[in-house]
Amino acid sequence: MAHSIKAPLILIVVIAILFVSFFSIFISINEHEKLYREAVKQDLHGLSENLSNDLVMLLANAANDIELDTILLRLDRYENVKFAYIFDVSGRLLSSYMGPSVDPDSMQKSPNLNDYLQNYTLGMVVEKSQLIAFKQIGDERLPQGFLLIVNDLQGPLEKSKNLMLISVLPLICLVVALTIFMLYLFLQKLLSPLSQLSAFANDVSHTQNYALKPQIAGKYEIAQLSEDIEQMMDTINVQMERNKDYTKQLISQQKAMERLANFDSLTGLPNRQFFVETLRMELVRAKRNHSDVALLFFDLDGFKDVNDAFGHEVGDKLLIKIAQQVKSYLREGDIVSRLGGDEFLVLLRDNPADLTLVAIAERIVNGLHETIRIDNWLITVGASIGIARASQSNFSVSEFISNADLAMYRSKLEGKGRYTIFVESMMEDNKRKIQIAKKMDDALMHNKFALHYQPKVDHEAVIKGFEILLRWRDADLGFISPAEFIPIAEQTGKINTVTSWVLRQAFIEFPTLQSYQTEPARISINLSAIDIKNDNLFTEISQLLEDFSIPAHLIEFEVTESAYLENLTTANTFFAKLHDLGCTIALDDFGTGYSSLAYLTQINLDTLKIDKRFVDNLGVSDRSDLITIAIIDMANRLKLHLCAEGVETREQAEFLMSHGCGQLQGYLFGKPVPLSELSKNRPM
Repeated sequence: MAHSIKAPLILIVVIAILFVSFFSIFISINEHEKLYREAVKQDLHGLSENLSNDLVMLLANAANDIELDTILLRLDRYENVKFAYIFDVSGRLLSSYMGPSVDPDSMQKSPNLNDYLQNYTLGMVVEKSQLIAFKQIGDERLPQGFLLIVNDLQGPLEKSKNLMLISVLPLICLVVALTIFMLYLFLQKLLSPLSQLSAFANDVSHTQNYALKPQIAGKYEIAQLSEDIEQMMDTINVQMERNKDYTKQLISQQKAMERLANFDSLTGLPNRQFFVETLRMELVRAKRNHSDVALLFFDLDGFKDVNDAFGHEVGDKLLIKIAQQVKSYLREGDIVSRLGGDEFLVLLRDNPADLTLVAIAERIVNGLHETIRIDNWLITVGASIGIARASQSNFSVSEFISNADLAMYRSKLEGKGRYTIFVESMMEDNKRKIQIAKKMDDALMHNKFALHYQPKVDHEAVIKGFEILLRWRDADLGFISPAEFIPIAEQTGKINTVTSWVLRQAFIEFPTLQSYQTEPARISINLSAIDIKNDNLFTEISQLLEDFSIPAHLIEFEVTESAYLENLTTANTFFAKLHDLGCTIALDDFGTGYSSLAYLTQINLDTLKIDKRFVDNLGVSDRSDLITIAIIDMANRLKLHLCAEGVETREQAEFLMSHGCGQLQGYLFGKPVPLSELSKNRPM
C-alpha cells in the first residue's frame, strides 16, 4: 500500500476529518466558555442584587454585626465565591466573608473602599481570573453602603471544559475511527481496477506486446480509462510502424539541418557562425606557424536601392548571383561567407602577398561593377572592400574582423566602388569617433555647443534671415566640424537630443537676435533624416513656440533633398503639420542627389536652396550657368522662394540676382558668427 494511491488519499481524508473534528471541538469549547461566563455573570449579578436589597433596611436601621454576618453566610451555598465585603458610606468595613475553599492568608485584613472605587466601576467587573460584583446598597440619591463579592471564574471554567471534553472526546474518536475504516474499505474497492491497470501496464512493458487488451471491469472514470488505454494501445501499434518511416526521414533531415546550421540558406555560402569558427582555427594555425592570413570585408553599394526599386525577390536573386561570381574570383582554398544582408567576408589563407590581395580585390570590385541581368532587369551595383591582415590584430578574431570593417568603411567614405587596406591610423580615427561620442553628452549637458548665424540677404543686401549652424570646440579634441560629429550623433542615436538643444537655444537667443535687426528676420534650423522620423519632434516644436512666444512664420526648417526624399511619406506628414503651425520649409542641396523635378509636385515646400556646387561654377562652366538659370526659372514658375548658398564673389551675386534669385547667402555677405559678434558682421 506504500506505493499505492490509496495511502495518500486515505491520509488526506484522515487529516481533513481530524482537522474538522478538532476545529469543531475548538469552536464548541469557545462557545461553551462564552455561555459559561455569561451564566456565571448573570447568577452573580442576581445574587449581589438580592443581597444589596436585603442590606438596605439593615444598614438603614444600624444593624449589628451578627445580622450582617448572617446575610453574608448565605454565600456558603455558592462554592465559587471567594470573598465578600460590606462597607458603610464612609468606607468603614462592616462585615466580611471568606469562602471555604480560600486560603485565609490571601484575604485582605483591612480592605479599603477607596481603592475599589478607584479601580472598579459599579456593576460587574472581570479581572484576570475573577468575576467581581461591586454594588451600591440603597438608592443612588441616598446610598447606605457598598457590597463587594469576588467570585472565582477561571477554576470552575476549566473544570467545566474538562468535564465537557471527557464526555465528548470518546464519542468523537469512535466516529472518526469508524469513518476512517469505512473510507478504507470504500477506496479499496473503488481503486482496485487501478491496481489491475498497473499490472497490465507492467505486462506490456515486459513483453513489448502492444496487441494486449486490458480486461478490467470498473465504473465511472475507471471504465473510461480502460477504454482509453485500449485505444491508446491500438494507436501505439500504428505509430510503431510509422516511426520506422520517420526514422529514415530524420536521418536525412539531420544532414540537412547540419548544412543549415553552417551555411546560408539563400546563397549556399558558409554563414557567420561557421566562418568565424573556421577563422578562429586558421588564426591559431597561422600564429603557431608564424604565418599570416588576410581578410576581405566587402559590402554592396546601392543594394538598398535595388530592393526598393525592384523588390526583395530580385534582391535575393542578385545576392545569389554575386555569391557565385565572387567564388570564381578567388583562389582554391579561399573561403567566402555571407555575413548578413549585403555584407560578405573572404578568408585568404597561406600568407598571401600584397599583390595577390590587390589583384583579388580589384577582380571583385571590377567584376561586381559590371551590369548583371536578373529576370528582365539590368542591374548595376558595386562593392566597397576593406582588407586586413591577422598579424595587425594580434590574431584576435574580433579585432581582425573589426580592422577589415574599418577599412571597408573608409572605402565607403572615399566614394565607394574601391578597396582600402587597413593601416593603424584608421584605429586612431575610430578612437576619435569614440571620444567624440563619449564627449557629446557632456557637451550637451554643459552647453559646450554654440550657435552661429549666417545672414541671408535680398538683392539690396538687406538681411532677411539667418541660417543657424552648430559649432563645437572641445578642450581636448579642439574644433570638431559638424561634418564630423553630426554623422556620429546619428549613428549613436543622439541626434534627436542635439536637435532639441539647438531648438531650445535658438528660441532662447531669438529675442536678442531680433533686437539687432531693423525688421523681423526669419531663422532657419537644419533637421536630419532621423529628426523627420522622430514622433515627438512636432510636439516639442509647437510647445517651444508657445513657451517662448515665437511667431511661427519667422521659423524655417531646412532639410536636405536626400533626407526628404528618402522619407517622402513621413516627411510630407511632418512638414504639413509644421505648415499648419505657420512655419516654412526649405529644401537644401537641391539638384545634387535625385531627379528632383519628378518630386516637386509631391513635396510640401516654400523655399529651394541652390547648392554651392552650382554657385561655384557660375561664370566658369556654361552648363552650370544653364542649369542654375533653369532652376531659378522653374522655382519662380512654381512660386517657390529661392536662396543661393555659398556666394563668395560679387560676380556670382550679380548673376544670381539678375536671373531672379530672391535671396543670397555666403561669405560675401557674412560668415557664420556667434550671436555676440553678429552686430559686427554686416552685409556689404
